[in-house]
Amino acid sequence: MRKALNHLRKSDPVLREIIERVGPFRMEFGPPEFHSLAEAIIYQQLNGRAAETIFNRFAALAGEPLTPAGILALSDEQLRGVGLSKQKSAYLRDLATKTASGVLDFSRLLEMTDEEVIEHLTQVKGIGVWTAQMFLMFTLRRPDVLPTGDYGVQAAIKKHYRKRKLPKPKEMEKIARVWAPYRSIACWYLWRSLDIKTV
Repeated sequence: MRKALNHLRKSDPVLREIIERVGPFRMEFGPPEFHSLAEAIIYQQLNGRAAETIFNRFAALAGEPLTPAGILALSDEQLRGVGLSKQKSAYLRDLATKTASGVLDFSRLLEMTDEEVIEHLTQVKGIGVWTAQMFLMFTLRRPDVLPTGDYGVQAAIKKHYRKRKLPKPKEMEKIARVWAPYRSIACWYLWRSLDIKTV
């Protein structure tokens, strides 16, 4: 980690200031498995507290860790009862069905490239590029992911790099070029920088 931080500090003075302000790198990782992806689907487009409540109710019914069999055993009424929308219920069923049938194979993810992982995971309804990128960063611990569609990263770049509006993907890639091969770590610092008071 020291090597990554030294690289980021040296290559980008703006990021160096952010790293000094935020402090030690403390990204929390999940295990690379079915459970983490099902949880990511539940958390999509919800604020933290609401998502956590729904997730806890869902896990109490389906069993923890979440499994394809546990999810497929639940009825539509039970899924609705814990607060899941019809759409999210369909996404979770699709994930469970594709995993149970072997279309989605979690054991193969570790040897895939980032692009292959994104392609593999986005076969599931409701899993787009952003969710796959979060899985790469927080579950597979890939160090060099740049989620150009992430609002938090866009907002932090706009703020710290003094942009008049949210940056487009090409502009983000240009700024982030010097962060490689540690763009995931740079993004974590950008997210955290939005949580702390800055002048």
